Amino acid sequence: MTIADPTLPLASVNAAAPSRQPSKFVEFCRQQPLGAASFLIIFAMMFAGLFSSLVAPYDPLNIDFASLLAPPSADHWCGTDAYGRDICSRLIYGARTALVIGFTSSFVGSSLGAILGIASAYFGGKIDAWIQRFVDVLLAFPLIVLALVVVAAFRKFSVGGVDINLIVAIAIPILPRVARVVRAAALSVRVAPYIDAARAAGYSHTRIIFRHMAPNVVAPYLIMLTAFIAQAILAEASLSFLGLGVTEPTAAWGLMLSGNAADFYRQAPWMILFPGAAISLAVFAFNLFGDSLRDFLDPRFKV
Repeated sequence: MTIADPTLPLASVNAAAPSRQPSKFVEFCRQQPLGAASFLIIFAMMFAGLFSSLVAPYDPLNIDFASLLAPPSADHWCGTDAYGRDICSRLIYGARTALVIGFTSSFVGSSLGAILGIASAYFGGKIDAWIQRFVDVLLAFPLIVLALVVVAAFRKFSVGGVDINLIVAIAIPILPRVARVVRAAALSVRVAPYIDAARAAGYSHTRIIFRHMAPNVVAPYLIMLTAFIAQAILAEASLSFLGLGVTEPTAAWGLMLSGNAADFYRQAPWMILFPGAAISLAVFAFNLFGDSLRDFLDPRFKV
């Protein structure tokens, strides 16, 4: 056994010690500054949604007939709507609605799509062909059109104040898009030696798919999950604007753009300006964060 010489200078000992590697989050912020900025916007939205009752200056459902269509001021930073409700408070509570529906829809659609894509790549043959034809049928419809069909076809069903029908309507169009991307990544994993070894060891198909293949397609899954949160938020706002999503008096950004906002947009343009800016900022932040996450996780973008 070799014993370190105590006469060695301390500086040389410290130099020989391995340097501490920065955390993945710090490395992400350093390599992707725009992604870090978009993460701050997303974090602010999450904070506002989780602590709406503490952050919002007013009750979003409180009607004040003395402040109908009041312009932005020190009392009402974003003005009031046609019922005297504070728009800033409704924007803060609307962040909760957008994030809950957006994240849940994206998570359900992306997870089911990932499972379908991995299973399609793993089994191959006729199973792969049938799954891909099913995916092609769903991809033939634009996301918002397919969501309109689904939300109009099924009965409205809510659990804990969350519209399950709306979540399913947004998740179904996401499923085939994620399945196609994950299948492409899983095809290269299927021919790996450890997959052949797992088959030779007699492992079940379920164990091979979830324990050996799924962890190796996490990167594209996370990228698609993040990117489709923005699409889900936009789809929720669109459906609410058309009257097929969230209903009154729930605070929702798309709902704030419909109804009285369209009637008073000349007299009170802030009723459209601020909800529209909130939707645009949220979609922009999630899209930018998804692109930055892709650049960070994809080894082809490493310098």
